[in-house]
Amino acid sequence: MAASYNGLWKMLIDKNMYKKDLAAELNISSATMAKMGKGENVSLDVLQKICRYMDCNIGDILSFEKENRGEKEK
Repeated sequence: MAASYNGLWKMLIDKNMYKKDLAAELNISSATMAKMGKGENVSLDVLQKICRYMDCNIGDILSFEKENRGEKEK
């Protein structure tokens, strides 16, 4: 299963924020933001910071999607 942060990206759009704004506000590294952009795993601490800041639950920012057939898990 692949991580999807589409919920977070939609929340940022609704709040007229950019990814770089969120990263700066919460002191999240550009490498971590890049991982999220690629649907890779990030630490629970980062997700907790984001949830606290956005006043939401983890399911609002993160979901898991089944990978297409033929793709192997890494």
